[in-house]
Amino acid sequence: MSLESPLKGKIVLAVDDEPDILDALQELLDQCQVVKKTNYKDAVEYLNSGRPDLAILDIMGVNGFDLLKLCVAKKIDTVMLTAHAFSIESLKKSLDLGARAYLPKEKMADIVSFLEDVVTMEHKENWQRSFDRLGGLLNATFGADWSKDLIEIGPFIVPE
Repeated sequence: MSLESPLKGKIVLAVDDEPDILDALQELLDQCQVVKKTNYKDAVEYLNSGRPDLAILDIMGVNGFDLLKLCVAKKIDTVMLTAHAFSIESLKKSLDLGARAYLPKEKMADIVSFLEDVVTMEHKENWQRSFDRLGGLLNATFGADWSKDLIEIGPFIVPE
């Protein structure tokens, strides 16, 4: 007996300057209605007229942090997706600005699991789950003590 995904029927705004990434997201999120935008201006226009359930934002190329601020102000759960800006600084900034998850593009195949966590879990638990899912990659990329740079963020402390 399979459970229905909590993403079924959700409207997801995906913003990335690479059309192939948007196409891949649409394919991965086939249970959702994916609204694809390739630039900041079009994304803002959509956010001012539509109301997605979730947003997936690239950091580079589309002013992702500015879009994140707008999404958070509109109470839209947002996941940051990045390749070129994958750094401890962009992770911290994403957390500080209110992103619900942060995902490197090389892990994009796992987007469904991340989004399901976002829609079903409280903020603190969601970030802990994200860090658990990305632990090996975060350790390999930033070193085993990467979490020291994120001592206290938002409503919780990053687990050691």
